[in-house]
Amino acid sequence: MPEQYVERTVTEKIIAYLAKFPAVAILGPRQAGKSTLAKKIVASWEGAVYLDLESAAERQKLTNPEIYFERQKNHLICLDEIQRTPELFTSLRSVIDENTRNGQFLILGSASRDLIRQSSESLAGRIIFVELAPFLYEEVKSLANDKYMYWLRGGFPRSYLADSDELSFVWRENFIQTFLERDIPQLGFQIPAETLRRLWKMCSHMHGQVVNLSNLGQSLGVSHTTIRAYLDILSHTFMIRLLSPFFGNLKKRLIRSPKMYIRDSGILHTLLGLESFEDLMGHHLYGASWEGLAVENIIHSFPRWNPTFYRTSDGTELDLVLEKGKKRLVFECKATKAPELTKGFWNSIKQLEPSSTFIVAPVDQEYPVDKNVRVVPLSKMSEVADIYS
Repeated sequence: MPEQYVERTVTEKIIAYLAKFPAVAILGPRQAGKSTLAKKIVASWEGAVYLDLESAAERQKLTNPEIYFERQKNHLICLDEIQRTPELFTSLRSVIDENTRNGQFLILGSASRDLIRQSSESLAGRIIFVELAPFLYEEVKSLANDKYMYWLRGGFPRSYLADSDELSFVWRENFIQTFLERDIPQLGFQIPAETLRRLWKMCSHMHGQVVNLSNLGQSLGVSHTTIRAYLDILSHTFMIRLLSPFFGNLKKRLIRSPKMYIRDSGILHTLLGLESFEDLMGHHLYGASWEGLAVENIIHSFPRWNPTFYRTSDGTELDLVLEKGKKRLVFECKATKAPELTKGFWNSIKQLEPSSTFIVAPVDQEYPVDKNVRVVPLSKMSEVADIYS
């Protein structure tokens, strides 16, 4: 496993937030690189301390948290895996209010703020949240500029940086097993690992499709409300994305159910049993896999935009619609170097009237298709985001 540090695009934002807020929380899936990033920040911050709450010895230091925090009151304190000790949030609030300075706490968690509810309730107005995804293509394109390896292995650092596709696949298999057998129980959910594994595999076969809770429930022999609860857990632990449908004031009958994606392409391919890029190319979800990869990279490149998908009852669809205020952008994802656009695509663009439309494809150079419609490579997402920020 290569020992190398990959600079993350959110680093400067986190440092800037620490100067403006008492607490900054970095949330994201396990093994996405939160600890590595935090240690890099802590190492450059004079007097900062780092506590890994996965360690019993480190948790023991916080038996009397008020005393520990008082002794470190002039320093940045990093608390890693905060979901292990959610009771700390009550102490954090009193310490933050007493010290009245910014840059007191850097908090890392492997669950969403909705799942770690104490953070949003106890620290309202005192904390800001940043999501750290596994590697974006923008972050690793300079290493080898191999978009196909990134597409196959996904962005989890140990998967992407593995010495071979085989070792990458083995790491992802172990990640899935550990997530089901250790991480989910540690969050307090009493769900049989095999049940959640079966659901997760079903989700992989529905990648990029509209969710049908009843069909999933029938397949697993549970109610649709139980399926919804299970999907929420996978969503709040950053394993799947439930993309909401577009609800515009258009004279069209629009789909009302969310679309579902496995958020990391490498995890998707492991759940599908695809070990090589040749396996992926021969699979019927080849196009959907690219769509999911592109959607994740786009959404993270536009963090303050509202993402939805557009689909009418007759099946006409646009993969991603981003909105912020009165601005609207459309993205269509095509897993080919020569994307073809249908009549339905052009009709949908006419309905939505976006300021710009981008066809995201595995091409090397961008080129225009029509007025305000361009084909762009995945590597250009940050540049596109800078234009519209």
